[in-house]
Amino acid sequence: MSSTGGGWAQLRQQARSLETQTETLFHTYSQYASMTHIPQKPSEEELRTEKQLQEVLEKREALIAQLSRLLDSESALTSSAMKQTHVARHREVLQDHRRELARLRSTIADARNKANLLSNVRSDIDAYRSSNPANAEAEYMLDERRRIDNSHTMADSVLSQAYAVNENFGIQRESLASINRRIVGAASQVPGINSLIGRIGAKKRRDGIILGSFIAFCFLMLLWFW
Repeated sequence: MSSTGGGWAQLRQQARSLETQTETLFHTYSQYASMTHIPQKPSEEELRTEKQLQEVLEKREALIAQLSRLLDSESALTSSAMKQTHVARHREVLQDHRRELARLRSTIADARNKANLLSNVRSDIDAYRSSNPANAEAEYMLDERRRIDNSHTMADSVLSQAYAVNENFGIQRESLASINRRIVGAASQVPGINSLIGRIGAKKRRDGIILGSFIAFCFLMLLWFW
């Protein structure tokens, strides 16, 4: 009983350790699936990571088989539902990881095929241009024409926006002038408003004269005592 329990605990510990190792390898391997510019051929590190993943999955499958045999060898009294749940859980996680590996392989293969296809297309285009210099020159002139047309279109768009902004400023200027005229007209209709405005203006002029005289006096005193 004790030896059986010890073997079960040791196998389960190995299974959990391999699951953690699998997650770490998946983190490294998934980076190749998310690369923007994937190389045309797999690197040594990519091949090594994929091989390690496959080996770890095979080790986990062997461990789960050992756990199942150990569980079957126990009597009905000593076999617990918890152990059966543990085996089922390890098997379920293993299946999920196998599906994830297949998905990543497919994603990497599709990205690499697309990159190779684009590279082949570019090579064919370059070869065609090299063998047909006249057509290549005509294509270059067409590209330049398209770029010039795009520049003209952008310039026309900027000018249209500038005209619209200028027109909007003119409308706002007319609106402000109209509001000013209305305010002046309304102020002229209020009794005594003109005389009040005149008094305010006169007071400002008087204050300005006083302030100017005081500054001039101070300046003259400064010159006198200098």
